[in-house]
Amino acid sequence: MSTSWEESFELLKSAIIKLARLSNSAPAHVLTRTVPILTRLLGSSSSPSVQGASAYCLKCIAHQGDGDRMAILIGQYGAIPIALRLLQHSEGSFQRVLVKCLWSLVTFGKHNRVILVRNGGLEIIIRMLGSYTGRMRQYLLEILSALALLREVRRVIISLEGLRFLVQAVKFGGMASRERAAHAVGCLGVAKKARRVLVDLGAMHMLIELFREGDASTKLVAGNALGVISSHIHCIRPFAQAGAIPLYVELLRGHDPIGKEIAEDVFCVLAVAEVNAVAITEHLVEILRENDDVAKAAAADILWDLSSYHHSVSFIRNSGAIPILVQLLRIEAVNYSAGDRAALAEAGAIPVLIDLLGDESEELRENAAEALISFSEDPSQRSIMSEAFRVTSFQEMQNRLVQIRSSDEYMARSLRQMSMEQLLWDPDMV
Repeated sequence: MSTSWEESFELLKSAIIKLARLSNSAPAHVLTRTVPILTRLLGSSSSPSVQGASAYCLKCIAHQGDGDRMAILIGQYGAIPIALRLLQHSEGSFQRVLVKCLWSLVTFGKHNRVILVRNGGLEIIIRMLGSYTGRMRQYLLEILSALALLREVRRVIISLEGLRFLVQAVKFGGMASRERAAHAVGCLGVAKKARRVLVDLGAMHMLIELFREGDASTKLVAGNALGVISSHIHCIRPFAQAGAIPLYVELLRGHDPIGKEIAEDVFCVLAVAEVNAVAITEHLVEILRENDDVAKAAAADILWDLSSYHHSVSFIRNSGAIPILVQLLRIEAVNYSAGDRAALAEAGAIPVLIDLLGDESEELRENAAEALISFSEDPSQRSIMSEAFRVTSFQEMQNRLVQIRSSDEYMARSLRQMSMEQLLWDPDMV
């Protein structure tokens, strides 16, 4: 090639790189007009240096403008198949800039992920992940995490031996990419066969680490994915031993209702193992003693669920949870509507309260009796209260309550009468 051509290509390369550096301040219409030109230059075989500069410039343009418009535009002009073709025969700095270009296109343009996969990009990325380390590997992992959000990718990723790389993507890369990988792992973990493979690949520990490090949104995604794979029978005990229970307690104390639902579901699964049920109960009792009414309600719901596990009954009773639950139930039964009392009754609250009428603790007996009285005064609940009416402590509490109410009514009448007498005796008060 003549010197004049080389100089021309060098000038063109310099102009493209200058455009790339100015892309964050260039008008959108200018960038739009340059995309097809850069795509043609990328596909040209006349100068590798110009191709590299074009890939770099497209990478910079992809995240400019509003939303994903520029990234999608680049994909529509056919840059992705060209970059994939060049990637398989490139090396060194040219290869790195091509990977970064593809990373930018699939990170900022969701539709580009479909284009990349349907042009054989998934197989290329997985194959490269087996050979690269360092920063290059991180870009490849982040591309994979973006592709794994597609259902068609999750269907084939196991057969392509890419699952181990997806698990690694939960640990390595930017937080957004790690969250994407965690979401994909959770989706894959729904299938029992994949769940076992994910556990064997170390997904549980990767997700726990992400759970600890992530922001509120990431914690929800990691917590949900972790809950999915924790349901594997061989994972229940190691899951708790790895320190997952306090992380879900944090979700239960949080303000996001989805987080609370995730924690409730996971605790009910983990409590199948007695050692886990003991630890969970201790944390729930701590929440019941705090001032967060929403968290207390969630903790109470879980304890009611755990009380149906045969191995949980003894340590729930010894944990100090029952007096707090009965007190909460008494307040709920007094203040809630008839519909709420019906829901509590359907959940099995009345038999539990009747059993507590024979407890050794006088305070517990009185709280249980007072809650039952609230149920007995609801006409819709009287039919299932017949057993309580036969218990002596309940009858005594009923009699005491009648006496207290009579005394209150007498006191109120006396105060009203005294007020009238005072008015008649002292006309100046009128």
